[in-house]
Amino acid sequence: MCDYSLHAVQSRPAVVGETLVTTTFRGTSTRGFASESDRAVAVCMLPGTELAFAENVRYDSRWIWTKTVGYRVGVFNEVQPDVPDRHHDAVEFPDGSHVLVTQLCEGQKVTVLQLPVQGQPAEQKPKAVETRPSAFASLFLS
Repeated sequence: MCDYSLHAVQSRPAVVGETLVTTTFRGTSTRGFASESDRAVAVCMLPGTELAFAENVRYDSRWIWTKTVGYRVGVFNEVQPDVPDRHHDAVEFPDGSHVLVTQLCEGQKVTVLQLPVQGQPAEQKPKAVETRPSAFASLFLS
């Protein structure tokens, strides 16, 4: 998922194992994830994507100061998806706190550890198990 403000930016899905960088996209005031080799293309993630940052996560607070979260791992998620016209993309940390992706300081490296499982097949009924004894078992039963 990419935030609503990045709909005019070229994008692609994240790939497991790739290293991304936080960046501000040209022509927007929105930050997000991009490949180090192509910072013009937004890398979009599905909620549940697991991330590992190279260092403790830094973000811009509403004030002038930059803050640091004491974590290097997080899960990409959405916050308040029912509220229109605002940023929803966020990284959630082990303590349950989160930071909006657009608040992440630029230049932070992050590795995609795991993508969420999607499209689980419907549960199938187990096949009936044959209950007659096998040829080997019949030697002992007779």
